[in-house]
Amino acid sequence: MNNNKSKHALLSVSALALMGTMLTPAASWAKDGETVIQENCLSCHTRTGNPETPFSRISEQRKTPEGWQMTLQRMQHWNGLALSPEDTQAVIKYLSDTQGLAPSETAPFRYVLEQQPNVVEDADPAYAEMCARCHSNARFGLQRRTENEWKELVNTHMAIHPTTELHALARDRRWYDIALNETAPKLATDYAFNDAAWKQWQKMAKPALEGSWSVAGFLPGKGDYSAILKAVKTSADKYSVTMSGHYSDGSELHGSGSANVFSGYEWRAGLTVDGVSMRQVLAASADGSSLTGRMYQSAHDEIGGELKAVSGNAIVGLSPAALKQGETSQVTIFGGYLKGNVNLGPGVKVVKVLSRDADRVVVEAKASAAATVGMRDVAVGATKAKAQLAVYDKVAAVQVFPPQSMARIGGNGGKIPKMQSTYRAVAFSAGADGQPGTDDDMRLGYMPASWSLKPQNEVAAEDRDVEFAGTIDSQGIFTPGDTGLNPQRKMSTNNVGMLKVVASVRDGDNTVEGESDLLVAVPSYIKRAIQ
Repeated sequence: MNNNKSKHALLSVSALALMGTMLTPAASWAKDGETVIQENCLSCHTRTGNPETPFSRISEQRKTPEGWQMTLQRMQHWNGLALSPEDTQAVIKYLSDTQGLAPSETAPFRYVLEQQPNVVEDADPAYAEMCARCHSNARFGLQRRTENEWKELVNTHMAIHPTTELHALARDRRWYDIALNETAPKLATDYAFNDAAWKQWQKMAKPALEGSWSVAGFLPGKGDYSAILKAVKTSADKYSVTMSGHYSDGSELHGSGSANVFSGYEWRAGLTVDGVSMRQVLAASADGSSLTGRMYQSAHDEIGGELKAVSGNAIVGLSPAALKQGETSQVTIFGGYLKGNVNLGPGVKVVKVLSRDADRVVVEAKASAAATVGMRDVAVGATKAKAQLAVYDKVAAVQVFPPQSMARIGGNGGKIPKMQSTYRAVAFSAGADGQPGTDDDMRLGYMPASWSLKPQNEVAAEDRDVEFAGTIDSQGIFTPGDTGLNPQRKMSTNNVGMLKVVASVRDGDNTVEGESDLLVAVPSYIKRAIQ
């Protein structure tokens, strides 16, 4: 959905992350990908004789694993290419490793790889009008092509979608001429095939990812969790993976599966976690000390959350991440194999250690009524972490994350399931100026909240959207209404609507609220790895 007045686009990226067996860890690349290309692709593509770009068209592009997956799917759908899952995996592996993207090139667009829903993009006006009215910025931002290849892409659009010039924001201008002679050269400069970042990354030693990782993450309906992730190398760039840890309520977490690594740092894993099929899309740091990204349900990629893993013993996070002056609370320190005395910083007393596990330490802690407001370093024995715990006087503001969101009706006997939307409340204390919403505010982290809905505007109130568009539970998970006509609504319309999601955070005798705009839309019938 594009909002051209503000140059922002609200992107619902509830796409199928990895379709079929193309990028699933169960598949293997037993055959060399270059050999598969030679055996299956040269009836259309040709050898160039140039060792740096050996195959016509193919060798003039660079993409992520998901990007190459989509290319192969298009070749199969439009041109009759027939590859086994194993050969498909081998080609994706080969092209990702030899014609991939460097970490710095993917960094601005990782949200689409990680299937983060409800991301608001800020597009260059030139791309907002020519590209982002149909695609996310990430769709073209995660590709690198020669200028000739960008022009070929324009021509491909016209061949496959000849009505492109008749769409809104196209029919009022010379769309094809602008796309070919202005947009394509700009793309070739902004997203250059011969970017030095990729050449530098190819020369660097790639991180070794086997071993033990200290994990902190979040899952809707489960809350914060900690775990030890163990990766055992089974062959080149392939790992068996186990996770063992705890959810915030103390219940145990167990998972196992396998992972593939592409381009030297792109971690793609499939696991079964407590009976639920999950995917991990993570990026390894250049030195191999951390993995960051997202873990989500395979069948419902909107149900997931951030995951951070640090190699070896480390403090990865706290839950909760804030203590109020004068209050006593249970604090869980996420980290692997933490030993020694717990220190939560000046003005915070560790009353007692309640439990220790391989993945966490749980303590009862009290902040002095006179404790200075601010961030505290945390230490467990010799293991230390900077600015992990906030001490605050009062909650001054609450923001709902995401601030703008989309859910989709579905179900009701149809083939398209409902697409839920999940929310968290982030609290802030006012800084020295005493005014919330200014630069000196201190982020207190996620806090428990009571959740409710209200109409987003007068039209939504008149149409009684709150009654029909869906419900939100105590965990901040919104479930939209059924698809199809509803005879209880005006003109028997379906259950779409415009709502506000309200989070109410209790702070002593006070309640502080935050709001988020929610659009409940019709089902999405096309799911792509990169929208």
